[in-house]
Amino acid sequence: MAKFTATESIIRHKGFVKAIKDASLTVNIVSQSACSTCHAQGACSVSDFQDKEIEVSEYKGSYKIGDEVTILFKQSKGFTALIWGYVIPFFVVLGTLIIALEVTGDELKSGLLSLFILVPYYITLYFFRHLLKKVLKFELEETN
Repeated sequence: MAKFTATESIIRHKGFVKAIKDASLTVNIVSQSACSTCHAQGACSVSDFQDKEIEVSEYKGSYKIGDEVTILFKQSKGFTALIWGYVIPFFVVLGTLIIALEVTGDELKSGLLSLFILVPYYITLYFFRHLLKKVLKFELEETN
């Protein structure tokens, strides 16, 4: 298990162990928007809660289903995920749109092609998800 240094920004989320498979834990966390603690949330449709499942592959200690745990994630790794999930696809779509528009001169075909190019991109990410899991690794905070 990798240790975080004191200079790194760390994101912490409390969660509960949902499942234990082989050498990994599935942890259920509740993600809430920043406005969900607002006093006007009952009148506002923007506030939301989402249940998310996170897989933790390396951990020490023994856990059972229902145990409360704290998930750790480096903020810099969050930016890496943001780049792979949103920034690169944006530039792929934009580049494809510009090139297709120059080659074909047809806006409809260029637009459809630039959107369709995302299908192979995300399929490729799916097939390389085991490598991304190594880079974008969640960890459990050790409790003494």
